Amino acid sequence: MSFTAPTEDQVLAMRICAGIDELAEHERYSAATPDLVEAIAEGIGAFAAGEWAPLNRIGDTEGAHCKDGVVSSPAGYAEAYKAFVEQGWGSIAGPAEFGGQGLPFTLATCVLETLGAANMGFTLLPMLTVGAIEALDHHGSDAQKAMYLPNLISGAWSGTMNLTEPQAGSDVGALRSTAVPINDGPHAGKYRIAGTKIYITWGEHELAENVIHLVLARTPGAPAGSRGISLFIVPKYHVNADGSLGERNDLRAVSIEHKLGINVSPTCVMSYGDNGECIGELVGHENEGLKAMFTMMNSARINVGSQGVQIAERALQQARMYARDRVQSARAGSPDKNPVAIIEHPDVRRMILRMRALTEGSRALLYYTAGQVDRGLLGDKAAQQRAELLVPLLKAWGTDVGCEVASLGIQIHGGMGFVEETGAAQHYRDSRIAPIYEGTNGIQAADLVTRKLGMEQGGVLQALMADISAEMQDVPEVASLAKDAAAIGSWMASGDASLDDKLAGSVPFLTMCAVAVAGWQLARQARATGSVEKTAVTKVFNRTIVPEARGLGAAAMAGAALYYELESEALTG
Repeated sequence: MSFTAPTEDQVLAMRICAGIDELAEHERYSAATPDLVEAIAEGIGAFAAGEWAPLNRIGDTEGAHCKDGVVSSPAGYAEAYKAFVEQGWGSIAGPAEFGGQGLPFTLATCVLETLGAANMGFTLLPMLTVGAIEALDHHGSDAQKAMYLPNLISGAWSGTMNLTEPQAGSDVGALRSTAVPINDGPHAGKYRIAGTKIYITWGEHELAENVIHLVLARTPGAPAGSRGISLFIVPKYHVNADGSLGERNDLRAVSIEHKLGINVSPTCVMSYGDNGECIGELVGHENEGLKAMFTMMNSARINVGSQGVQIAERALQQARMYARDRVQSARAGSPDKNPVAIIEHPDVRRMILRMRALTEGSRALLYYTAGQVDRGLLGDKAAQQRAELLVPLLKAWGTDVGCEVASLGIQIHGGMGFVEETGAAQHYRDSRIAPIYEGTNGIQAADLVTRKLGMEQGGVLQALMADISAEMQDVPEVASLAKDAAAIGSWMASGDASLDDKLAGSVPFLTMCAVAVAGWQLARQARATGSVEKTAVTKVFNRTIVPEARGLGAAAMAGAALYYELESEALTG
């Protein structure tokens, strides 16, 4: 199917939700003029529609293949990635001192959203590189930045994140990969890396000139658990002092996973040090790897939340087209008994409008989060804290939205949606990984109620909900939801709720908070534009989705005892 970037809605979200015009008033972001913002949004839309979207189907049906440690992509992918690099799309928000354009993170968010809507599996390649750039920019030495950042920012080299091991999934502290210091020889001061990592996205491929793996491992005598983890740069090809590529490092892709979706993205089992000669260099200090990795993961969580928006947009576009063209049955109650396009039937119209409200609502949350990130980078501590609070909301609710909208897209296609030929099923299969990786959505909810809720003794959450309820006095549905969320947050922080109680109610509570922010930002868009379309979509969000979120309040406060009345044996026996 054809793809058209949602440029108009993206520019609106950047203006109203991210406040990009205000950001451009700061010297750091002064280049982000309205003309440039529109040019980037339009330019990446044309690029994605012309280069990446046509490859989406073959990426799904043919996928990536691994033979003797070499991973190959379908025809056309190498050329499309080369064009991505040559046109500079990966460098939008990269630090200017290392070849980046130094533009707001908000604009880089627009680029990734558009690429991902065109081809989600492919976009995982630059998405992981963004995280590697973040980690090295914050925690790498000056020499490491000079050595690795220019080529990562350009996209000539790609980056990966290596956490998971067969015995250590979300419990990163259980990893066993080792890093032994090298005291003499040409690699003195570096480490020999050994171990196996699984689920490494784009861990091996031939599209970039080099792959820079960021690998968590333990040094000898390191403390047990997460306190003893260090982070290492492990390049596929050694990098010489002059920046040229040397011999291949002692690492390989053992295999790639056969997955439900994102088939073009090689999810690799990586083996390091089979011959005892895998060389890596320490990032920061020993036993501080998790801090550096969380910088990378935080970036990834925002961009995974964006993936929910991406797949929702693609599924929505396909469903709208099908609903317009598919003619079946007369409109109920109409004197005209001729069959009509299914978009005329009330339930199909309900589904399409729900899909659109969820997509535009999650996009509004995405760009509001991006705008807060940019303000944090300018030194606004309150914005930085608000961004930290918003990350789990965006990652979890955004990816839940992607799954729901993709599922509704199949429903609108009816039986044709359940067969592969229409392509509707691909969106659903692709979307389903996003609630799992970079910390499952349950982990995001746990992060919200155990870490983020405690920021400023609960003040960060309360300030956000107070801003919403104050500004939404003329939108009572959203104002009431914000007040409900604030009250539940107070209960969770008061000490009356046990840790188990908070965790048991964390997922519904997170949904309430996310919907409140999304509803707020959609209402701000509707006010700013006064457009009939945006007003109608916002009304659907407020009158159908917001009340559902308010209804989760009972579940958020139900407590953990409810879930432990049955013994484990009764549940699993």
